[in-house]
Amino acid sequence: MDADRLISGVGRGAGEGAGVSGCPFHAGGPLPASDGVDEFAAFFEEAVAEGISTGPVSDRVAAEKARVAAGQPVALSTAELALAGRLAWRNQARCIGRLFWRSLLVRDARGVGDSVGMYTALCEHLAATTRQGEIRPVMTVFAPARPGRCGPIIRNRQLLGYAGYEEGGRVLGDPINRALTREALALGWQPPRERTAFDLLPWILVGEDERPALFPLPRELVMEVPLTHPTLPWFAELGLRWYAVPVVCDQRLRVMETDFTAAPFGGWYMGTEIGCRNLADEQRYNVLPAVADRLGLDRSRRDSLWRERALVELNAAVLHSYAAAGCRLVDHHTASDEFMRFCAMEKAAGREVSAAWDWIVPPLAGAATKVFHLPMQDRKLRPQFLPGEGRD
Repeated sequence: MDADRLISGVGRGAGEGAGVSGCPFHAGGPLPASDGVDEFAAFFEEAVAEGISTGPVSDRVAAEKARVAAGQPVALSTAELALAGRLAWRNQARCIGRLFWRSLLVRDARGVGDSVGMYTALCEHLAATTRQGEIRPVMTVFAPARPGRCGPIIRNRQLLGYAGYEEGGRVLGDPINRALTREALALGWQPPRERTAFDLLPWILVGEDERPALFPLPRELVMEVPLTHPTLPWFAELGLRWYAVPVVCDQRLRVMETDFTAAPFGGWYMGTEIGCRNLADEQRYNVLPAVADRLGLDRSRRDSLWRERALVELNAAVLHSYAAAGCRLVDHHTASDEFMRFCAMEKAAGREVSAAWDWIVPPLAGAATKVFHLPMQDRKLRPQFLPGEGRD
Protein backbone atom coordinates (compact mmCIF):
# COMPACT_ATOMS: atom_id res chain seq x y z
CA MET A 1 0.00 0.00 0.00
CA ASP A 2 2.95 2.31 0.62
CA ALA A 3 0.80 4.11 3.11
CA ASP A 4 3.67 5.59 5.12
CA ARG A 5 4.64 7.74 2.16
CA LEU A 6 1.25 8.65 0.76
CA ILE A 7 1.14 12.13 2.20
CA SER A 8 4.03 12.83 4.55
CA GLY A 9 6.67 13.26 1.84
CA VAL A 10 9.39 11.85 4.08
CA GLY A 11 12.49 10.88 2.15
CA ARG A 12 11.28 11.88 -1.32
CA GLY A 13 9.84 15.03 -2.77
CA ALA A 14 7.00 15.74 -5.14
CA GLY A 15 6.23 18.99 -6.94
CA GLU A 16 2.94 20.79 -6.45
CA GLY A 17 2.09 21.15 -10.12
CA ALA A 18 1.17 18.35 -12.49
CA GLY A 19 4.20 17.18 -14.40
CA VAL A 20 6.54 14.42 -15.37
CA SER A 21 7.57 12.29 -12.40
CA GLY A 22 10.89 10.75 -11.56
CA CYS A 23 13.33 9.16 -13.98
CA PRO A 24 13.67 11.30 -17.14
CA PHE A 25 14.47 8.19 -19.21
CA HIS A 26 11.08 6.68 -18.43
CA ALA A 27 8.97 9.82 -18.36
CA GLY A 28 5.67 10.23 -20.14
CA GLY A 29 5.09 13.13 -22.49
CA PRO A 30 3.14 16.29 -21.62
CA LEU A 31 -0.51 15.61 -20.95
CA PRO A 32 -3.56 17.77 -20.29
CA ALA A 33 -3.92 18.84 -16.66
CA SER A 34 -7.02 17.71 -14.78
CA ASP A 35 -7.90 21.34 -14.00
CA GLY A 36 -10.10 21.48 -17.09
CA VAL A 37 -12.28 18.60 -15.88
CA ASP A 38 -15.60 19.42 -14.21
CA GLU A 39 -15.17 17.34 -11.07
CA PHE A 40 -18.86 17.58 -10.15
CA ALA A 41 -20.04 16.23 -13.49
CA ALA A 42 -17.33 13.55 -13.64
CA PHE A 43 -18.17 12.29 -10.17
CA PHE A 44 -21.94 12.06 -10.62
CA GLU A 45 -21.59 10.52 -14.06
CA GLU A 46 -19.50 7.75 -12.52
CA ALA A 47 -21.91 7.45 -9.57
CA VAL A 48 -24.83 6.97 -11.99
CA ALA A 49 -22.83 4.44 -14.01
CA GLU A 50 -22.11 2.52 -10.79
CA GLY A 51 -25.81 2.54 -9.88
CA ILE A 52 -25.14 4.66 -6.78
CA SER A 53 -26.87 7.88 -7.89
CA THR A 54 -30.08 8.38 -9.85
CA GLY A 55 -31.70 11.23 -11.74
CA PRO A 56 -30.31 13.67 -14.29
CA VAL A 57 -26.63 14.40 -13.70
CA SER A 58 -27.06 18.03 -14.76
CA ASP A 59 -29.64 18.67 -12.02
CA ARG A 60 -27.46 17.12 -9.34
CA VAL A 61 -24.40 19.03 -10.50
CA ALA A 62 -26.28 22.33 -10.41
CA ALA A 63 -27.63 21.64 -6.93
CA GLU A 64 -24.26 20.68 -5.45
CA LYS A 65 -22.42 23.57 -7.08
CA ALA A 66 -25.01 25.91 -5.57
CA ARG A 67 -24.45 24.39 -2.13
CA VAL A 68 -20.70 24.78 -2.37
CA ALA A 69 -21.03 28.33 -3.67
CA ALA A 70 -23.15 29.12 -0.61
CA GLY A 71 -20.36 27.87 1.65
CA GLN A 72 -21.92 24.51 2.50
CA PRO A 73 -20.25 21.11 2.15
CA VAL A 74 -21.27 18.92 -0.74
CA ALA A 75 -24.25 16.72 0.17
CA LEU A 76 -23.43 13.07 -0.50
CA SER A 77 -25.30 9.95 0.43
CA THR A 78 -23.36 7.35 2.39
CA ALA A 79 -22.95 5.31 -0.79
CA GLU A 80 -21.71 8.38 -2.68
CA LEU A 81 -19.24 9.15 0.10
CA ALA A 82 -17.94 5.58 -0.14
CA LEU A 83 -17.44 6.03 -3.87
CA ALA A 84 -15.62 9.31 -3.29
CA GLY A 85 -13.22 7.64 -0.85
CA ARG A 86 -12.55 4.77 -3.23
CA LEU A 87 -11.96 7.15 -6.13
CA ALA A 88 -9.53 9.18 -4.04
CA TRP A 89 -7.56 5.98 -3.47
CA ARG A 90 -7.79 5.06 -7.16
CA ASN A 91 -6.46 8.53 -8.01
CA GLN A 92 -3.62 8.54 -5.46
CA ALA A 93 -0.52 8.92 -7.61
CA ARG A 94 1.84 7.86 -4.83
CA CYS A 95 0.24 4.51 -4.01
CA ILE A 96 1.34 1.25 -5.64
CA GLY A 97 -1.48 -0.83 -4.12
CA ARG A 98 -4.49 0.56 -5.97
CA LEU A 99 -5.51 -2.70 -7.62
CA PHE A 100 -7.79 -3.23 -4.61
CA TRP A 101 -9.47 0.19 -4.58
CA ARG A 102 -12.95 -1.28 -4.85
CA SER A 103 -12.45 -3.28 -1.64
CA LEU A 104 -12.08 -0.16 0.52
CA LEU A 105 -14.52 0.01 3.43
CA VAL A 106 -15.54 3.65 3.90
CA ARG A 107 -17.10 4.42 7.28
CA ASP A 108 -19.41 7.43 7.33
CA ALA A 109 -18.69 9.43 10.50
CA ARG A 110 -19.66 12.85 9.15
CA GLY A 111 -21.89 13.34 12.17
CA VAL A 112 -18.87 13.14 14.47
CA GLY A 113 -16.91 16.30 15.15
CA ASP A 114 -16.05 16.09 18.86
CA SER A 115 -12.88 14.45 20.15
CA VAL A 116 -14.67 11.88 22.36
CA GLY A 117 -16.78 10.71 19.42
CA MET A 118 -13.67 10.60 17.26
CA TYR A 119 -11.89 8.40 19.79
CA THR A 120 -14.73 5.87 19.76
CA ALA A 121 -14.83 5.84 15.95
CA LEU A 122 -11.05 5.43 15.70
CA CYS A 123 -11.12 2.44 18.05
CA GLU A 124 -13.73 0.90 15.78
CA HIS A 125 -11.61 1.76 12.74
CA LEU A 126 -8.54 0.05 14.19
CA ALA A 127 -10.51 -3.11 14.96
CA ALA A 128 -12.12 -3.11 11.50
CA THR A 129 -8.81 -2.84 9.67
CA THR A 130 -6.54 -5.07 11.81
CA ARG A 131 -8.71 -8.19 12.13
CA GLN A 132 -5.91 -10.15 13.85
CA GLY A 133 -3.65 -9.69 10.83
CA GLU A 134 -6.19 -10.20 8.05
CA ILE A 135 -5.79 -6.56 7.15
CA ARG A 136 -8.62 -4.84 5.31
CA PRO A 137 -8.36 -1.34 3.76
CA VAL A 138 -10.57 1.04 5.76
CA MET A 139 -11.30 4.78 5.70
CA THR A 140 -13.29 6.74 8.27
CA VAL A 141 -14.59 10.14 7.18
CA PHE A 142 -15.37 12.65 9.93
CA ALA A 143 -17.27 15.95 9.80
CA PRO A 144 -16.17 18.33 7.05
CA ALA A 145 -14.83 21.82 7.55
CA ARG A 146 -17.50 24.53 7.38
CA PRO A 147 -17.38 28.33 7.16
CA GLY A 148 -16.40 29.68 10.55
CA ARG A 149 -15.82 26.20 11.96
CA CYS A 150 -12.68 24.12 11.64
CA GLY A 151 -13.07 20.47 10.86
CA PRO A 152 -11.71 17.84 13.28
CA ILE A 153 -8.04 16.91 13.07
CA ILE A 154 -5.96 13.91 14.13
CA ARG A 155 -2.54 15.18 15.15
CA ASN A 156 -0.85 11.77 14.81
CA ARG A 157 0.76 11.03 11.46
CA GLN A 158 -0.65 7.51 11.73
CA LEU A 159 -2.98 5.93 14.25
CA LEU A 160 -0.03 3.84 15.38
CA GLY A 161 3.43 5.28 15.79
CA TYR A 162 6.42 5.11 18.10
CA ALA A 163 7.61 7.93 20.30
CA GLY A 164 10.75 9.88 19.47
CA TYR A 165 12.28 11.06 22.75
CA GLU A 166 14.82 13.87 22.49
CA GLU A 167 17.67 13.01 24.82
CA GLY A 168 20.77 15.20 24.83
CA GLY A 169 21.06 15.77 21.10
CA ARG A 170 19.96 12.28 20.10
CA VAL A 171 16.58 10.64 19.65
CA LEU A 172 15.42 7.44 21.31
CA GLY A 173 12.76 5.91 19.08
CA ASP A 174 11.36 7.29 15.83
CA PRO A 175 12.71 10.74 14.92
CA ILE A 176 9.73 11.41 12.66
CA ASN A 177 7.56 11.65 15.78
CA ARG A 178 9.69 14.07 17.79
CA ALA A 179 7.21 16.96 17.57
CA LEU A 180 4.24 14.73 18.32
CA THR A 181 6.06 13.24 21.31
CA ARG A 182 6.79 16.72 22.67
CA GLU A 183 3.13 17.64 22.23
CA ALA A 184 1.92 14.48 23.94
CA LEU A 185 4.23 15.04 26.92
CA ALA A 186 3.06 18.66 27.20
CA LEU A 187 -0.55 17.44 27.29
CA GLY A 188 0.25 15.12 30.18
CA TRP A 189 1.16 11.81 28.57
CA GLN A 190 3.02 9.51 30.93
CA PRO A 191 5.39 7.30 28.94
CA PRO A 192 6.58 3.95 30.32
CA ARG A 193 8.90 4.21 33.32
CA GLU A 194 11.64 2.60 31.26
CA ARG A 195 11.53 4.28 27.87
CA THR A 196 12.35 2.22 24.79
CA ALA A 197 12.74 2.81 21.07
CA PHE A 198 9.30 1.28 20.45
CA ASP A 199 6.87 3.00 22.83
CA LEU A 200 3.50 3.49 21.16
CA LEU A 201 2.15 7.03 21.29
CA PRO A 202 -1.31 8.06 22.49
CA TRP A 203 -3.74 9.85 20.18
CA ILE A 204 -4.03 13.63 20.08
CA LEU A 205 -7.43 14.56 18.68
CA VAL A 206 -8.68 18.06 17.93
CA GLY A 207 -12.44 18.39 17.70
CA GLU A 208 -14.42 21.22 16.25
CA ASP A 209 -13.84 23.15 19.49
CA GLU A 210 -10.18 23.33 18.35
CA ARG A 211 -8.84 22.10 21.70
CA PRO A 212 -6.29 19.23 21.52
CA ALA A 213 -7.24 16.30 23.73
CA LEU A 214 -5.10 13.33 24.71
CA PHE A 215 -6.54 9.81 24.50
CA PRO A 216 -4.91 6.53 25.52
CA LEU A 217 -4.05 4.07 22.82
CA PRO A 218 -6.37 1.03 23.00
CA ARG A 219 -3.58 -1.51 23.36
CA GLU A 220 -5.93 -4.47 23.10
CA LEU A 221 -6.62 -3.40 19.50
CA VAL A 222 -2.95 -3.06 18.55
CA MET A 223 -1.05 -5.82 16.78
CA GLU A 224 2.75 -5.62 16.69
CA VAL A 225 5.21 -7.93 14.96
CA PRO A 226 8.62 -8.72 16.54
CA LEU A 227 11.22 -9.15 13.82
CA THR A 228 13.16 -12.37 13.43
CA HIS A 229 15.09 -13.78 10.49
CA PRO A 230 14.52 -17.10 8.69
CA THR A 231 18.21 -18.14 8.88
CA LEU A 232 19.97 -15.74 11.28
CA PRO A 233 19.07 -16.58 14.91
CA TRP A 234 20.88 -13.50 16.28
CA PHE A 235 18.55 -11.14 14.42
CA ALA A 236 15.95 -11.34 17.20
CA GLU A 237 18.54 -9.93 19.61
CA LEU A 238 18.33 -6.58 17.81
CA GLY A 239 14.91 -6.11 19.44
CA LEU A 240 13.26 -4.69 16.32
CA ARG A 241 9.50 -4.64 15.86
CA TRP A 242 6.81 -2.84 13.91
CA TYR A 243 3.04 -2.53 14.03
CA ALA A 244 0.71 -4.48 11.78
CA VAL A 245 -1.32 -1.84 10.02
CA PRO A 246 -0.52 1.67 8.75
CA VAL A 247 -3.43 4.11 9.07
CA VAL A 248 -2.44 7.48 7.60
CA CYS A 249 -3.98 10.44 9.43
CA ASP A 250 -2.07 13.55 8.32
CA GLN A 251 -4.21 14.14 5.25
CA ARG A 252 -7.55 15.56 4.22
CA LEU A 253 -9.98 14.17 1.71
CA ARG A 254 -11.14 16.75 -0.84
CA VAL A 255 -14.33 15.99 -2.73
CA MET A 256 -15.87 18.62 -4.99
CA GLU A 257 -14.30 21.54 -3.11
CA THR A 258 -15.29 20.13 0.29
CA ASP A 259 -12.49 19.29 2.71
CA PHE A 260 -12.87 16.43 5.15
CA THR A 261 -10.03 17.36 7.48
CA ALA A 262 -9.98 13.99 9.25
CA ALA A 263 -10.22 10.97 6.96
CA PRO A 264 -7.82 8.30 8.29
CA PHE A 265 -7.10 5.68 5.67
CA GLY A 266 -4.87 2.66 5.22
CA GLY A 267 -4.45 -1.00 4.44
CA TRP A 268 -1.62 -3.49 4.59
CA TYR A 269 2.07 -2.67 4.35
CA MET A 270 4.46 -3.27 1.49
CA GLY A 271 7.52 -4.83 3.13
CA THR A 272 10.00 -2.23 1.90
CA GLU A 273 8.09 0.53 3.69
CA ILE A 274 9.28 -1.03 6.94
CA GLY A 275 12.56 -2.63 5.85
CA CYS A 276 13.88 0.14 3.57
CA ARG A 277 12.35 3.30 4.99
CA ASN A 278 11.06 3.15 8.57
CA LEU A 279 13.90 1.05 9.98
CA ALA A 280 16.70 1.72 7.49
CA ASP A 281 16.57 5.43 6.63
CA GLU A 282 19.30 7.43 8.36
CA GLN A 283 16.73 9.99 9.51
CA ARG A 284 14.55 7.22 10.98
CA TYR A 285 15.78 4.17 12.94
CA ASN A 286 19.01 3.79 10.94
CA VAL A 287 19.55 0.13 11.85
CA LEU A 288 21.67 -0.84 8.81
CA PRO A 289 25.02 -0.31 10.59
CA ALA A 290 23.95 -2.62 13.43
CA VAL A 291 22.75 -5.30 10.99
CA ALA A 292 25.94 -5.00 8.94
CA ASP A 293 28.13 -5.38 12.04
CA ARG A 294 26.32 -8.55 13.08
CA LEU A 295 26.77 -9.86 9.53
CA GLY A 296 30.50 -9.17 9.77
CA LEU A 297 30.51 -6.77 6.82
CA ASP A 298 33.24 -4.22 6.16
CA ARG A 299 31.69 -0.77 6.74
CA SER A 300 34.95 1.06 6.05
CA ARG A 301 34.47 0.71 2.29
CA ARG A 302 31.47 1.75 0.25
CA ASP A 303 32.31 -0.73 -2.48
CA SER A 304 31.81 -3.59 -0.03
CA LEU A 305 28.09 -2.88 -0.57
CA TRP A 306 27.49 -3.38 3.13
CA ARG A 307 24.37 -1.20 3.01
CA GLU A 308 22.78 -3.22 0.22
CA ARG A 309 23.63 -6.56 1.83
CA ALA A 310 22.30 -5.46 5.21
CA LEU A 311 19.19 -4.03 3.54
CA VAL A 312 18.37 -7.35 1.88
CA GLU A 313 18.60 -9.25 5.17
CA LEU A 314 16.53 -6.63 6.99
CA ASN A 315 13.80 -6.90 4.38
CA ALA A 316 13.98 -10.70 4.48
CA ALA A 317 13.35 -10.45 8.22
CA VAL A 318 10.31 -8.22 7.72
CA LEU A 319 8.73 -10.57 5.15
CA HIS A 320 9.48 -13.63 7.27
CA SER A 321 8.19 -12.11 10.50
CA TYR A 322 4.88 -10.84 9.15
CA ALA A 323 4.22 -14.18 7.48
CA ALA A 324 5.03 -16.01 10.72
CA ALA A 325 2.67 -13.73 12.64
CA GLY A 326 -0.15 -14.30 10.14
CA CYS A 327 -0.19 -10.59 9.30
CA ARG A 328 -0.96 -9.53 5.76
CA LEU A 329 1.90 -7.77 3.96
CA VAL A 330 3.01 -7.68 0.33
CA ASP A 331 6.54 -7.91 -1.07
CA HIS A 332 7.63 -5.27 -3.57
CA HIS A 333 7.80 -7.62 -6.57
CA THR A 334 4.21 -8.75 -6.04
CA ALA A 335 3.12 -5.15 -5.48
CA SER A 336 4.79 -4.16 -8.76
CA ASP A 337 2.95 -6.90 -10.65
CA GLU A 338 -0.33 -5.87 -9.02
CA PHE A 339 0.19 -2.27 -10.07
CA MET A 340 0.73 -3.37 -13.67
CA ARG A 341 -2.57 -5.25 -13.47
CA PHE A 342 -4.21 -2.11 -12.10
CA CYS A 343 -2.87 -0.08 -15.04
CA ALA A 344 -4.19 -2.65 -17.52
CA MET A 345 -7.62 -2.62 -15.89
CA GLU A 346 -7.75 1.18 -15.93
CA LYS A 347 -6.79 1.23 -19.60
CA ALA A 348 -9.54 -1.28 -20.36
CA ALA A 349 -11.99 1.00 -18.54
CA GLY A 350 -10.88 3.96 -20.66
CA ARG A 351 -9.18 5.79 -17.81
CA GLU A 352 -5.70 7.28 -17.60
CA VAL A 353 -3.57 6.29 -14.59
CA SER A 354 -2.09 8.99 -12.40
CA ALA A 355 1.24 7.91 -10.92
CA ALA A 356 4.45 9.40 -9.52
CA TRP A 357 7.42 7.35 -10.71
CA ASP A 358 9.64 8.23 -7.75
CA TRP A 359 6.97 6.97 -5.34
CA ILE A 360 5.74 3.91 -7.23
CA VAL A 361 9.14 2.33 -7.92
CA PRO A 362 10.14 0.35 -4.78
CA PRO A 363 13.23 1.47 -2.83
CA LEU A 364 14.75 -2.03 -3.09
CA ALA A 365 15.60 -3.70 -6.43
CA GLY A 366 13.64 -1.01 -8.26
CA ALA A 367 15.20 -1.78 -11.64
CA ALA A 368 14.22 -5.44 -11.24
CA THR A 369 10.51 -4.58 -10.99
CA LYS A 370 8.16 -4.05 -13.92
CA VAL A 371 7.07 -0.61 -12.76
CA PHE A 372 10.60 0.74 -13.27
CA HIS A 373 10.07 0.74 -17.03
CA LEU A 374 6.58 2.28 -16.95
CA PRO A 375 6.13 5.92 -18.05
CA MET A 376 4.19 7.81 -15.39
CA GLN A 377 2.68 11.22 -14.73
CA ASP A 378 0.90 12.66 -11.73
CA ARG A 379 -2.32 13.97 -13.23
CA LYS A 380 -3.71 15.44 -9.99
CA LEU A 381 -6.99 13.60 -10.42
CA ARG A 382 -9.95 14.28 -8.15
CA PRO A 383 -11.36 13.35 -5.62
CA GLN A 384 -7.97 13.43 -3.92
CA PHE A 385 -5.97 13.26 -0.73
CA LEU A 386 -4.11 16.42 0.24
CA PRO A 387 -1.72 17.19 3.10
CA GLY A 388 -3.52 18.03 6.32
CA GLU A 389 -3.69 21.63 7.46
CA GLY A 390 -1.07 22.90 9.89
CA ARG A 391 1.25 19.93 9.68
CA ASP A 392 4.85 20.08 10.84
